[in-house]
Amino acid sequence: MLEITPTHYLVLSAGLFMIGVIGVMVRRNIIIIFMSIELMLNAVNVNLAAFSQQWQHVTGQVFAVFVIAVAAAEAAVGLGIILAFYRNKETVNIDEMNVMRW
Repeated sequence: MLEITPTHYLVLSAGLFMIGVIGVMVRRNIIIIFMSIELMLNAVNVNLAAFSQQWQHVTGQVFAVFVIAVAAAEAAVGLGIILAFYRNKETVNIDEMNVMRW
């Protein structure tokens, strides 16, 4: 029987984080970029939960809940900004977002 070790969780988390980083760096659509950021935050949550379970301490799970709360707030504010930008420019391309500069 194969036992799942923290190394398995670390490999999964690293894979998710790298997919998120590649999504942020390669894509030009702001919605895809926000989804990639959420994927990176979830990779961090996998690490926190895995080490919390390994060390038998609840601190990692508490931090994971805080990360989820921050991700929800980031998604709400980010989607609000995206909707406001789309109403003005009718595009969600990141290259067109230079109007937010001074």
